[in-house]
Amino acid sequence: MIAIDLGSNTIRFIEYDGEYWGSSYEKIVKTAESLHETKRIGGNALERILSAINEAKTKLDFVSNDIIGYATAAMRMAENSDSIIEAIEAATGIRFTIIDAEKEANLTLNAVRYRLNRLGIEPSSFVMADIGGGSTELIVCEGQSSRSISFNIGIVTLSERSTTPKKLDESILSFKEKIHSQSFPHTSLVLTAGTPTTIAAYLIGMDYETYDPEKINGYRLHLEDCYRVEDDLLKMDDVTRARYVGVGRENLIIAGIRMVTAIFEALDYNEAIIIDDGLREGIALEYFC
Repeated sequence: MIAIDLGSNTIRFIEYDGEYWGSSYEKIVKTAESLHETKRIGGNALERILSAINEAKTKLDFVSNDIIGYATAAMRMAENSDSIIEAIEAATGIRFTIIDAEKEANLTLNAVRYRLNRLGIEPSSFVMADIGGGSTELIVCEGQSSRSISFNIGIVTLSERSTTPKKLDESILSFKEKIHSQSFPHTSLVLTAGTPTTIAAYLIGMDYETYDPEKINGYRLHLEDCYRVEDDLLKMDDVTRARYVGVGRENLIIAGIRMVTAIFEALDYNEAIIIDDGLREGIALEYFC
């Protein structure tokens, strides 16, 4: 089968046969572009999504596999999500299902638990943060039980709302206060999604083209590393920054890093385990349950 995660910034594909992971592909499509202003998925975003799916069809076997596609925060928030879903199906033959924040969190958690187990890392309890383009989920895992809290803020929506350094500072402070208002145990911290994996990749010495998830999974990221990577990226021009973070993310990554550091600081952590696996792997694992 092929699992597809249509996120608020990136669309991600992966093949899985129930035992082995096959080819994967991802593309930045900026689904949530201008969503906070218009409340709609724009025509340019739709074209980028269709282009990414067509590119994926040249790299993965869409003929022999069942296709399961889920869409998340941007589609949940958009007033025209139904028409966008229909347009994607008409153009590609793929019907996406819009899932709620709870299901998104549970599927991502299953994927992260799967990867932690494969790595031999099995904390009895942990807090998992999944920073997306349009929303962020914090999940508290204690034994086999879990509870999730979703925040309607992600790297795309934060970046577009915070057009000045002052506004970004204010938004990050508000985000931290929202986290503080909840109850979280101080155990292990696990981070997934594009921003923390990009930070880890940069520290390892990889760029966007040489990114290797095998080297990312299990990486131990420290708070001071986030400060250093933010400083380094701010000193780069857009072209150089895009080499490390991907074209289309060069102007979003700083907002993402600030969100990562806010989570560290709000929860009073200094170290986190980085996991590349996320919703698309969770979709694949669910298919074979």
